[in-house]
Amino acid sequence: MSEGVSLSFSGGLGMLLLDVILLLLCFHECLSIPLNQLTGYRLTGRDGDALLPEISPSATPQPFLPILAPSPLAPFTNTTVPKLSGICMLNFTTAENLMRMTSIDCFAAFAPLLANVICCPQLLATLVILVGQSSKESGMLALNATLAKPCLSDIEQVLAGQGASDSLKQICSIHPANLTEASCPVKDVDEFESTVDSSKLLSACEKIDPVKECCDQICQNAISEAATTIAQKTSSLLSMDGPHVLPEHSTRINDCKIIVLRWLASKLAPSRAKEVLRGLTNCNVNKVCPLIFPDMKHVTNNCGKGISNQTACCNAMDSYVSHLQKQTLITNLQALDCATSLGIKLQKSNITRNVYNLCHLSLKDFSLQVGNEVSGCLLPSLPSDATLDKFTGISFICDLNDNIPAPWPSMSQLPASSCNRTIRIPALPAATSGQIGVYNEHARLCLYVALAVALMLVL
Repeated sequence: MSEGVSLSFSGGLGMLLLDVILLLLCFHECLSIPLNQLTGYRLTGRDGDALLPEISPSATPQPFLPILAPSPLAPFTNTTVPKLSGICMLNFTTAENLMRMTSIDCFAAFAPLLANVICCPQLLATLVILVGQSSKESGMLALNATLAKPCLSDIEQVLAGQGASDSLKQICSIHPANLTEASCPVKDVDEFESTVDSSKLLSACEKIDPVKECCDQICQNAISEAATTIAQKTSSLLSMDGPHVLPEHSTRINDCKIIVLRWLASKLAPSRAKEVLRGLTNCNVNKVCPLIFPDMKHVTNNCGKGISNQTACCNAMDSYVSHLQKQTLITNLQALDCATSLGIKLQKSNITRNVYNLCHLSLKDFSLQVGNEVSGCLLPSLPSDATLDKFTGISFICDLNDNIPAPWPSMSQLPASSCNRTIRIPALPAATSGQIGVYNEHARLCLYVALAVALMLVL
């Protein structure tokens, strides 16, 4: 229903009309999803786990549908008024669109599943931009410890009021210190600009190509150079290059990188700053497999020593991979890293044959699964966001078309850099990925069901 339209029903007729409208809305949803995807979805009712796939330690994981439809005639997102501290000087109004996008990316039901790729990178970018934009008035690229805690609480309140998870601090490991200067010795804007070559920094980072940047590292090198310069502001070290960097000095440089990013965010519009920050984050996200590999004793027992029983080996591999599929959504490049990392671990456990090829494992098998046909949902390697439609709900893009076999690594091979891949996979899914169309062949059956229930209500 469109905004600004309100309905008022009274008496038995009103309730009947309401039921009919609900049926029609349900019928609309039925038209949008093929019948072979309407079965097999089990959503749990456990506190804190609502709307997540039910997971059994011994059973295969239930398929996961990356779209969540709202209850008919009910607001999709929470619209509660946040209780703000009244002392935080961050301007949430100027970043209204950014905050709304963050709340969608971190929607309560999906935040743990999208944390690694979408939610947490978007939240961290939001924190950087909010503090960076505030420096235009305060002249400071960090909040003091007194303001950091209430400001972080206010940010949580605003996001939760728009439907985001209220556990983002735990999911994304965010602390009030993320808003301060931490160990970086420079936080004053004037001091920063007098210390670093700000024009060179801005030129390198004001607009980045999220694919080329991860390989050429033009902006990243400029950020590292600026961070090292301000980190040495009060340092007695003659050099902080290479192996001479001590852990505490490495931490200081990393803290100063946040200051550099806030300065960049102050010079760019929030939308452009978000593109740059998310692009830089994805360079690091796609380098590492986020999956935790459990004990593989069952696999080594059935697949080691030349694989005497192929069926037993593949059953063991399927069981093992099913546990990986319960963890999180990952990108296609992360899946490539995960396949390589697992392959190396298997080889170190004396499994010499290519069990990926033997058991027909693809990159999709390393991420959460969707649909009754059990097809893995791989997120695009380029930065992406969830989308909100008030009728169809929250959705995000899945790469469901590219069936790339999981590559078996050569002996002693390290996970390959995304800039040096022998396997080429698309940065974005093919055009039809993640789309849900109208299936007219099932429309008649859906209509019969809706009309039958309507007649029961009338009688």
